[in-house]
Amino acid sequence: MSTAFLSFAAIALYLAAAARTGFVLLRADHDGPPSRAPALGLGYAALMLHALTLYHGIVTGTGLNLSVFNAASLVAWVVALLLLIAALSRPIENLAIVLLPVAALAIALDQVFPGHRIVQGDRPAGLELHIALSIVAYSILTIAAIQALMLDFAERRLRDKRPALVLHFLPPLHTMEELLFQLISVGLFVLSLGLLSGFMFVEDLFAQHLVHKTVLSLIAWLIFAVLLWGRRYFGWRGRKAARYTVAGFIMLMLGFFGSNVVLELVLHRV
Repeated sequence: MSTAFLSFAAIALYLAAAARTGFVLLRADHDGPPSRAPALGLGYAALMLHALTLYHGIVTGTGLNLSVFNAASLVAWVVALLLLIAALSRPIENLAIVLLPVAALAIALDQVFPGHRIVQGDRPAGLELHIALSIVAYSILTIAAIQALMLDFAERRLRDKRPALVLHFLPPLHTMEELLFQLISVGLFVLSLGLLSGFMFVEDLFAQHLVHKTVLSLIAWLIFAVLLWGRRYFGWRGRKAARYTVAGFIMLMLGFFGSNVVLELVLHRV
């Protein structure tokens, strides 16, 4: 089975899962709402095909190909995985309408713009742990950033007394806010572990294009930590929480992808 076919099938299933989720949420106020099972089934099927495309694109004979779009596709897969797992027990389906199409887009970009940035396979276990923790932390905080944007949008609509159809897709504000801070708390914890493992296992954290990653990640950590501190002691919420979350995510995104984008897509270096 070709990688192109797997990619196309995964894209189609992600989009179908997002569309089905939207239909379920739109019918939530009616008697006998449609089951969530078909949407989740489509999402998990997309995850499996996406994983196969990642394996074919990333695993090589000389190491791992972590080009910009390969890495973005990998992060999108982890985001979709965490989202679908959380959807089994949390009211998080509304995020699927945004994040599953983003995962589909990541697959498409990876196919249209293939790149090569080989990470050698003889890496110490501690470094692999650092990479895994960093990807998981970034993925969780990506979900938190989308949740923050949705929370801010819903609050603006309600404050301006301009309800919109999109509000039918969103849970109550209190539920959205509670979920946001749960995501930030877990994401910050995993990010802390990722930074700690980096200081422990990366031989020269301030060399080889790693210095800006380290500094930006530390800034992001500080922003999220300040937000949780402000939430605990000053009751920060709403738009203030959304702004801090998005600011922290931007710092993390620049650290995670910044140098690779410049090296690969601007300078054409690997």
